Amino acid sequence: MSADVTGPEVTRHVAIDLGASSGRVALGTVEGGRLTVEVLHRFPNGGVRAGGGLYWDVLGLWREVLQGLRLAARAGHVDSVGVDSWAVDYALLDEHDLPLDGVHHYRDERTDGVMEDVLRTLPRDALYEFTGIQFLPFNTAYQLVAHERRAPGLLARARTLLLVPDLLNFWLSGRRVTELTNASTTQLHDPRRGGWSEPVARALGVPLGLLPGVVPPGTVLGEVIPEVARETGLRGTLVVAPATHDTASAVAAVPARGDGWAYVSSGTWSLVGVETSEPVVTPRALAFNLTNEAGVHGTTRLLKNVMGLWIVQECRRAWDDVDFAELYDLAARLPHGGPLIDPDDGRFLHPGTDMPARVQAFCAETLQDVPRTPAEITRCVLDSLAFRTAEVLSELEAVTGRAIRTVHVVGGGSQIELLNGLIADVSGRTVIAGPVEATLMGNLLVQAEALGAVERGRVRDLVRSSSSLVTFEPRREVPARDLDRFARLRAAATPS
Repeated sequence: MSADVTGPEVTRHVAIDLGASSGRVALGTVEGGRLTVEVLHRFPNGGVRAGGGLYWDVLGLWREVLQGLRLAARAGHVDSVGVDSWAVDYALLDEHDLPLDGVHHYRDERTDGVMEDVLRTLPRDALYEFTGIQFLPFNTAYQLVAHERRAPGLLARARTLLLVPDLLNFWLSGRRVTELTNASTTQLHDPRRGGWSEPVARALGVPLGLLPGVVPPGTVLGEVIPEVARETGLRGTLVVAPATHDTASAVAAVPARGDGWAYVSSGTWSLVGVETSEPVVTPRALAFNLTNEAGVHGTTRLLKNVMGLWIVQECRRAWDDVDFAELYDLAARLPHGGPLIDPDDGRFLHPGTDMPARVQAFCAETLQDVPRTPAEITRCVLDSLAFRTAEVLSELEAVTGRAIRTVHVVGGGSQIELLNGLIADVSGRTVIAGPVEATLMGNLLVQAEALGAVERGRVRDLVRSSSSLVTFEPRREVPARDLDRFARLRAAATPS
């Protein structure tokens, strides 16, 4: 079934999607109940080391965004544009809207140990009660504590804090806001009462005046400012805050029907979750360290951040950029039952070309066979991601009381047949893979819905009518001893 288009006219929207390793500017056309997507511009992204810290080159990203918008303007009228990106990272602006510091990368070592310090004074259960957010060392809340330690007084000098996609939407529209789906990741937002959590901000020494008002996904911010119009050739284009957290955009485009499904947004990170009608802030959710992040239309994304393909990506840098397709093909030929790692072990968080050695060290420390070749290491990581995904799915069932029968894998990882098949086998559930470009589709369709080009609540219908999906059924029963082995490895590793 296709989504209804409310008018006869074709609408054209531009999604700016910034990922940890690359960015894209894509043109989406909504016509006749279908969405077509054309990527106009791709560009690399990544951390830049300077002055002993790890930063994002935000001005370089802005330059690439403007180039993508020029290409879009040359192709014809653009109705709207919106930005999504990764979560938690931010810019501090002064009273003139000028940056006070670089935009720190969430993998910067500056937050090492900060979460543990905070939890000594603000108990874990109290912080979870206020925010419902998973405890991760790079959450915005801990980054701000680290920022004040490194540069005392800087927070007091700042006028505004803008998360990365909100910063770019501000540069496009001139309007300072925080979009809800990204605000909900900061560990400073109250998911049940709405708005920023004054008790948490006060306890951490974060001035509430820094934090702009929170707006829902699909908010129209206004037309592109004259400067951007001159730079790009856009005329009369509206800036729409989509679901600015890239995972929220991806989940908006999960092609699911009915109940009994979960999703895996599979890329640099693997986000494993379900959609709920309200936050689930309970002792059991806390025990499993599940996170409550906002979705579209008032939904909650109850999920767990799992270290995803980042480990393989970092290994590949050490292997002189070997071809991924060949690597996965070789890994698929290896037997089941090989060594496993805990992908969420803290040693795998930070970048480095020694990632293969870190995988090998984990295996050696846990008295397993040590993988030697790139294919063996890759198979070890993918097997481990499948086991971790199955474990989180069971936790979600326990917390929600729902039976999960189908797992939708979206994003770049949906192209990896080996990984999708392993998730089906280890979890014992049907896996439906696709769309690959779920984040772009979710971004574009939330914009289209905001402008009335798609009937509210019909985005997933349109995704199904515009996508090719692949189904993986369980092919083998995974021995209980392997499930127990993985559980023991995780119990002995760094808590997550």
